[in-house]
Amino acid sequence: MLAATLQAAPPANTVTADAASLAAGKKLYDANCSSCHGETGRGDGRAGKTLTPPPANLADETWLHGSSDGEIFVVIRDGVKQTGMKPFGSRMTTHQMWDVVNYVRSIGPSSPR
Repeated sequence: MLAATLQAAPPANTVTADAASLAAGKKLYDANCSSCHGETGRGDGRAGKTLTPPPANLADETWLHGSSDGEIFVVIRDGVKQTGMKPFGSRMTTHQMWDVVNYVRSIGPSSPR
């Protein structure tokens, strides 16, 4: 079936990257992501040192799993197979995941949204 082979487009960011979203995203990032990705997003968190492949450096120019807001959201929601990146879709609300996207964008490279 053709429809089954087509991938859905990544969702559009529905949360404005304002101060409240960035603060909420940082709090969520610190609680759920920093142990692997590190406090500044460089992939140097204590738990991440045990992972193969290592966690992504979110502050550099290389984004292997997509750099748009929607692609980052999908990674957070669904995780990445064959890496230590677990899905957070059942642990965070959609709004919370967008807050994390906004925060990660604030510490990462300037990429298309």
